[in-house]
Amino acid sequence: MKRHLKLAAVIALSFAATQAFARNSIETYSVDSALKTDDGKVGSDIALYFAGQPHPAVLKTMGEAATNLKTNAFGKSDEAACQHVFLSTVIALQKKAREQGGNAVINIKSNYKGQLTESATQFTCGAGAVMAGVALKGDVVTLRK
Repeated sequence: MKRHLKLAAVIALSFAATQAFARNSIETYSVDSALKTDDGKVGSDIALYFAGQPHPAVLKTMGEAATNLKTNAFGKSDEAACQHVFLSTVIALQKKAREQGGNAVINIKSNYKGQLTESATQFTCGAGAVMAGVALKGDVVTLRK
C-alpha cells in the first residue's frame, strides 16, 4: 500500500512540475519603457511608428515585414524577458527594412499567436517559465524626410 502512495505522490509532483513549466502568461508592456532599457541598441537610421502614430508622408511602400522571436526567460521577471525579446524583435524589423531599401517601419502591431493588437504605446508578450516571445508586423516604407 505504501508503494502505491509513493507512486501517486511522484505522479502528482511530476504533473505539478509540468504545469508550472507550461505556464504561458500573455501580458502587455510599455513600448517606450522597453525601448529605453538599452539605449543605442535599436538603430536610429530606420524610424519606427507603432499603430496610430502620425508619421511623415509615405513616398514608397515596400511591403509587410513580420517577426516572431523568443528568448530565454529562465530566472528573469516576465517584464525583463519581454523587454529583451521586444528589442530583438524591433531590431529584426529594422533589419528587414534595410534589406528592402526602406527608411521606416510604420503601422507596427503586435501579432502574438496570430492575434493582432494595435497600440501606439503597448506591445503583447507571452512569457512562460523558460521562454518569452514577441511577434510584430509592420509596413516597410520610404518616408519623406
